[in-house]
Amino acid sequence: MKPVCIVLVALAAFAAWSAQAAPPTVVPSPGYDARLQEQRARMAASGERPAPAARHIAPRQRKRHHAH
Repeated sequence: MKPVCIVLVALAAFAAWSAQAAPPTVVPSPGYDARLQEQRARMAASGERPAPAARHIAPRQRKRHHAH
């Protein structure tokens, strides 16, 4: 019973440690943040609005007519 408890405690500790670690893509980049703020400041000063993203519209389905 004791080895099972030790394994469970070790797994819980590892899970808690890995939950705090963030992959490099999640950690904010100071250079990227600075460029983003600069771009937003330029857009706000010029009154320019970002272009809306193009939405994909699925084609309409037509009723099938069977040849007799």
